Amino acid sequence: MAAIAAGVRDINPGPELSIIVPTYNERDNVGELVRRLSECLGVLRWEVVFVDDDSKDGTADISREIGRADVRVRCLQRIGRRGLASACVEGMLATTAPMLAVMDADLQHDETLLASMFALLKDEPEVDIVVGSRYIAGGSIGDWDRSRAGISRFATRLSRLVVPADLTDPMSGFFMLRRSTLDLSVRGLSAIGFKILADIFASAPRTLVFKELPYRFAQRQHGESKLDSVVAWDYGMLVMDKLIGHVIPVRFVGFAIVGGMGVAVHFFVLAVLFNVLHAEFVLSQAVATLLAMTFNFSLNNVLTYRDIRLRGWRWLRGWLTFVAVCGLGAFANVGVASYLYKANNGWIPSAIAGIMIGVVWNYVASTTFTWGRSKR
Repeated sequence: MAAIAAGVRDINPGPELSIIVPTYNERDNVGELVRRLSECLGVLRWEVVFVDDDSKDGTADISREIGRADVRVRCLQRIGRRGLASACVEGMLATTAPMLAVMDADLQHDETLLASMFALLKDEPEVDIVVGSRYIAGGSIGDWDRSRAGISRFATRLSRLVVPADLTDPMSGFFMLRRSTLDLSVRGLSAIGFKILADIFASAPRTLVFKELPYRFAQRQHGESKLDSVVAWDYGMLVMDKLIGHVIPVRFVGFAIVGGMGVAVHFFVLAVLFNVLHAEFVLSQAVATLLAMTFNFSLNNVLTYRDIRLRGWRWLRGWLTFVAVCGLGAFANVGVASYLYKANNGWIPSAIAGIMIGVVWNYVASTTFTWGRSKR
């Protein structure tokens, strides 16, 4: 392999730097970003890899069109899966460059900082990763309102559970690292949600050496922000995965949390129908059960299984299989609890055992038959 590599080294050298840009509905920004990269990176051998999650606005088509005129532009289009973190991982693994940068497509990251990041990694071989920070001297969060700034501060404090305390901006989506650094972490990455930087730090088998460079977070020019309440859920799941994922699958934890919410929905509907509207108990229980199952399915589809979310007719088919799975889970719950109670184990431990059997069954079966089928 080494001899072959040596023989072709000078024919057409590959990129020194690959900039990984995850995209979803960013068609109005990709051309401007390429223009800016061309201006600020000069003679550096670079490429940009747009990793597109099957945007409906034709982002992948625009990227490929630009790539036909500029060999430095590549497009990796993903079908049937979503997520910024996993997109970044796939993009980094799809390039040969020894230096890897990650940035957003929305023009809010300062592309002029890339050359300084690259030079720092070249000049200081002990540094593993360079992070663009909004929170050190010279940096800024731009026009964020108080609410968004508060959420960011809370997420930063939460990240202290899994990242170095002196990293000022663990939520940054703008950084550059060596391929050797990626290789350290890649097999342990959770690739959940939006915060790939925290994932890289938390997954490394040793403490990563880092430097931070300040930048000012710019205002979005085109498109819509992808930040929503689900991002907070994803981030919480990421932190939890780093803490207990080696013991309990974090997707199961999310599934159980949603199930707990479903119990509350069930009792609320039951109380309204039976106590307020004075419907028959059997009818009230049946309606409450169906609505709770529908609530659980919908919320799991948006949160727990967001990366393989069901849409259209698949949503309806998924709902039907979920109801069937949960129905069997209810029988298992009652059966196990009844058996243990008759064996003189007490009603509380018997009930808990039945609930746990039901939850585990529902998780395994729905993962396999409801959302697992979306991968086929």
